[in-house]
Amino acid sequence: MEPKTGLVLGYDAVHPFARVKITDRASVQELLRTLLDPLEPFFSPLKSRVRCPGATAVRFDQTASEIEGICRPLWGLACLLAGGGEYRGTEWWVQGIKAGTDPESPEFWGYPRDNDQRMVEMCPFGYALAVAPVFWQSLNEKERGNVEAWLGNSINEKNMPNTNWLWFRVFANLGLKKNGGKFSQDRLDSDIEHLNTFYRGDGWSNDGPEGIHQMDYYSSSFAIHFLQLLYAKLAGDEEPERAEEFKKRAQMAALDLIHYFDDEGRAIPFGRSVGYRFAMVSFWGALAYAGVELPAPLTWGMVKGLVLRHLRWWQTQPHIWSPSGTLTIGYSYPNMYMAENYNSPGSPYWACLGFICVAVPPEHPFWTSEEELPGDAIPKVKGLKHPGHIVSSLGGHHMLLSSGQACGYPMKGTHAKYGSFAYSSAYGYSVPPGLLTLEQYALASQLGLSDDGGEYWKTRRASEYAGLETRGTDDDAGGNNEITPVLVSVWRPFRDVAVRTTLVPPAEATPNWHLRAHRIEAKGREVMTADGSFAIRNQREGDGRYLDLYDPLKGGGEGTFPKIIGNYDLNTPEGWAAGREGAFAVSLKAGAVGIKALEDGKVGRSAMLVNADPNSNLLESRTVIPTLQHTVKQGGTVWYVSAIYAKPSGEGVPRESYLDGWDRVPEIPEWLREEMKA
Repeated sequence: MEPKTGLVLGYDAVHPFARVKITDRASVQELLRTLLDPLEPFFSPLKSRVRCPGATAVRFDQTASEIEGICRPLWGLACLLAGGGEYRGTEWWVQGIKAGTDPESPEFWGYPRDNDQRMVEMCPFGYALAVAPVFWQSLNEKERGNVEAWLGNSINEKNMPNTNWLWFRVFANLGLKKNGGKFSQDRLDSDIEHLNTFYRGDGWSNDGPEGIHQMDYYSSSFAIHFLQLLYAKLAGDEEPERAEEFKKRAQMAALDLIHYFDDEGRAIPFGRSVGYRFAMVSFWGALAYAGVELPAPLTWGMVKGLVLRHLRWWQTQPHIWSPSGTLTIGYSYPNMYMAENYNSPGSPYWACLGFICVAVPPEHPFWTSEEELPGDAIPKVKGLKHPGHIVSSLGGHHMLLSSGQACGYPMKGTHAKYGSFAYSSAYGYSVPPGLLTLEQYALASQLGLSDDGGEYWKTRRASEYAGLETRGTDDDAGGNNEITPVLVSVWRPFRDVAVRTTLVPPAEATPNWHLRAHRIEAKGREVMTADGSFAIRNQREGDGRYLDLYDPLKGGGEGTFPKIIGNYDLNTPEGWAAGREGAFAVSLKAGAVGIKALEDGKVGRSAMLVNADPNSNLLESRTVIPTLQHTVKQGGTVWYVSAIYAKPSGEGVPRESYLDGWDRVPEIPEWLREEMKA
């Protein structure tokens, strides 16, 4: 057999994915093919497995990892075929399915055990059977029996996690049902009925039962809403009431989810599994696929523009690929620190959900409409009760403030993925690459507390209370006859230290600022505190070196204030400033971020810059975090009011304007002053 060859990306090479000019349906089909082509050399001899480059281990067995490698790209291939498209490698998957489901084959996938990863991969397999006739029609009677045994009987007899996973069993049964295979209608119905108990209202479903508050992209694009819409499309004729309910939920959710995507095409990274990248946009293509009527003021031009801009933005991220052209574990670059323990080298291909739009017929208004921006059609600031978010499109990026969400198990970096105060489409979140000192904890948009002099830090993870509330009057809401939505949370980094945090969104008058007020009651111990702004690119344009001290005489320049200092010279005077003076960093590529203390100067917080360890941030591998520090004595109670500045770069934003709003700090609202007196 001739050796397999494939794409090799050398120095400064451009992936074919980035060369496609995205304009219409045919171009998105071609974009998908550039994603599938590099997999060819990594198929096993009988085609049942794909071993993507990277020998990293995962919490499940190696065979299941390689099943991910073949099944997850099926999302894209099945959508392509369902929409009438063609792919030269379709037969690879046909042969792989035959060998993988054959118990007599040396490449048999193995039957799943309880809570087995194989169950996840049954979902794209089931969908492919339901929409692409080539897969079932290519099987003889014995091979169909093998598929029935592996896809239906085995999963219906096993326990599954009480989460979105239950949808995967639904689609395993649905794929068989659509082809006249053996399946369980009872199991299908009971799973959907149980999944309906996750529904919380206003379009939002939780990723789990009562007692868990987790509403991330799994609630929309990665699983729940996406699969509800696919089910409505495929089973709607038999179950019109159920289909209509799923569509109504999607209509309501769309009016919230539109806020999670900015005009540059970027999504707000939030929660786990953001390494699935452009799967974050799949909800919008699924709306068209399922025949949902858009709620006003949304239009198909807005939806089309959102999807295509998102794909174009990923085309500008050249470091998401391995040298062989396959997707890597990470976000904007390969990164194991942000990965979950279930991310194998094949896992990122869940991103293929983003191509559901190619299954949408060419005559649908999704494809025939001109691209549009939402503009003023959606509110600039909106409180979202169920996820515990306030979303904002002010200040040149889309941002969400968050309170109350927490993963139901101790996921790596869970405090950063769910417990941060703010998440930005422009700056991403940061995860800890280590567990010593602020540099390793990388507390972007987090308040950290340490009781050992700054080695170990605790942040907000689970909250005793979290809620969307309102504050203010017409006058102190800026005279615009609006009450301010705020997020309030009460949390304990230590059993004898209580923190009450109030998050205040940006206002029209000061669009680049949001506020955080912390009341810290340190009953049982002395604690150091560190309140971080967003992380920003710590790399000069041109020579690539770290940012120098900012020189105001160089208009439109880049740099930091105060000076960046390293781990070993933290007491250097030029590395610190008064808290009310603040700290900031300016990057020609990324814009500017900063933080100032607004409370009484007698509190005595100091401003500095944390030179975060490399690869802690999702978007930039080298970052710096403007930070306020202080120490609260044992038995003391203190109020902090932090103003966080963010002005991202972007089209039409002159570089010399990055710091234009830095000196126009918002006032502490009167209602907050009254709370601080109480």
